[in-house]
Amino acid sequence: MQNSLSTSANAAASSEQGTAFRVLGAISFSHLLNDMIQSLILAIYPILKGGFNLSFAQIGLITLTYQITASLLQPLVGLYTDKKPQPYSLPVGMGFTLCGLLLLSVAPNFGTLLVAAALVGTGSSIFHPESSRVARMASGGRHGLAQSLFQVGGNLGSSLGPLLAAAIIVPFGQPSIAWFSLAALVAIAVLVKVGGWYKAHHLGARGKGGRKVIHHLTNKQVSFSIGILLLLIFSKYFYMASIGSYFTFYLMHKFNLTVQGAQVHLFVFLFAVAAGTVIGGPVGDRIGRKYVIWASILGVAPFTLILPYANLFWTGVLTAIIGVILASAFSAILVYAQELIPGKVGMVSGLFFGFAFGMGGIGAAVLGMLADRTSIEFVYQVCAFLPLIGLLTAFLPNLEQPAKQ
Repeated sequence: MQNSLSTSANAAASSEQGTAFRVLGAISFSHLLNDMIQSLILAIYPILKGGFNLSFAQIGLITLTYQITASLLQPLVGLYTDKKPQPYSLPVGMGFTLCGLLLLSVAPNFGTLLVAAALVGTGSSIFHPESSRVARMASGGRHGLAQSLFQVGGNLGSSLGPLLAAAIIVPFGQPSIAWFSLAALVAIAVLVKVGGWYKAHHLGARGKGGRKVIHHLTNKQVSFSIGILLLLIFSKYFYMASIGSYFTFYLMHKFNLTVQGAQVHLFVFLFAVAAGTVIGGPVGDRIGRKYVIWASILGVAPFTLILPYANLFWTGVLTAIIGVILASAFSAILVYAQELIPGKVGMVSGLFFGFAFGMGGIGAAVLGMLADRTSIEFVYQVCAFLPLIGLLTAFLPNLEQPAKQ
């Protein structure tokens, strides 16, 4: 693998248009394993709720702990590594995730569950900004495509979590979570190789990758645009929190599904998210990222508004459609933000990954308290209106012209 990564490095270095697909494949595969492990936390909520007699608010607090830990640390990690690149921080981050996974498998009480969630969040805070930097370095100027390939690995991993939980953890119990440490060890081995490529790549020390988009916006306009993008992330990840943390409970309550049956539906949604991720980046490279953001955030609104009133069949159909459309936004938003602040790949990636995690965590906690005080169905009636925030996309400036083919 070292030889293949070195070959990719030479290809990317020799031509601005050369995309190092083997490096992107390696980092995407690592993202798959990382997010598969992390998604196990969400997937085993029904088991934890019953085994530890947790309320919905406590379920939300687990998500909040995991995602706020990642949220607070990611921008700091990105800012530091912009100045002092740390090629081998990637396997170190996966080591934190491994420790959290093992602790989760033996946790005897709610407090220990929170510590395990915090360790997984710490691993995520190191992995995401640095791996996003590697994806941009290997992009050869095709930044949207590179981010989509990177993101799709994570989303595929997230979609596998519910299936693996249903097949392994539900029948064998909490201790079986430790079996997934093998996936973390494989990821560490791959990331050591990626770290070697990162270290050898002459662009790594500068946090660059391919061409820059030059704009003539003032600092005030850049700050305003970043604020709008963060509001769009808020709407996307608050809604995603309603699905990730509570969709299985919603299906079990409204349609009397079993845990395994509900997790299959969650897998369908998460797989649709993975499919949507593939679309957003390359389409943004071709027609412009602003148009992808428009279609993704605002375009999902009709389907979220219908979802709370659908039967089981149409609930499955609608959540798949929602997953595809909504997922196409993040790659476009992230690359758009990187082009607003060129040369700060780590900081921007850390800020947006961190904010996304934070909004997901806060959303899970807030929606959990709302579900305790009202009903799980009311949560989806309220969240249905979140995509309307996508109207703010109208205030974003156009940074690039569509690519000519």
